[in-house]
Amino acid sequence: MNSDHRRDTALTQAMQLREQGHADQAREQLMVLAKRSPEDAEIAYQTAWAHDVLGLEAEAVPFYERALGGAGLTEEDRHGAFLGLGSTHRVLGRYKLAVQNLGRALEEFPDDLALQAFLAMALYNSGEGRQAVRLLLRALAASSSDRRVQDYRRAIEHYADDLDSLQQEGK
Repeated sequence: MNSDHRRDTALTQAMQLREQGHADQAREQLMVLAKRSPEDAEIAYQTAWAHDVLGLEAEAVPFYERALGGAGLTEEDRHGAFLGLGSTHRVLGRYKLAVQNLGRALEEFPDDLALQAFLAMALYNSGEGRQAVRLLLRALAASSSDRRVQDYRRAIEHYADDLDSLQQEGK
């Protein structure tokens, strides 16, 4: 059995363990794989994810960073690594880093509503409530299938950009 096959088999087994609710065992296996293959972005991403599942956010960060700094992630995994890193920074109270990483993610995935929602949360936590509301209103207008939201879409989008805009009727 060649080393690529062994790597793939071990990674698949660890992912299955995590998905089956055995995150501790998955983490143990992934830590061995990560030590053996420190440049492997996919292993780093799965290791970060296992840490996050266990509430070990601070320990997840370097693995997310390693995953994003490497090559070989699928587009879906790269998206997940960005979202995981940004969300993890936010949970840890590192709001500026959360905003930076989620902003970087949106450069690659500009229309992604999940990334926009997590960025809005990080902006809110950073004291940027106005920008957070703007982002959420634009996402709502763009994605809602609610008839009434769509009836007022243009107005929602307009006011999202200028929340303080008031019409001065009768003055």
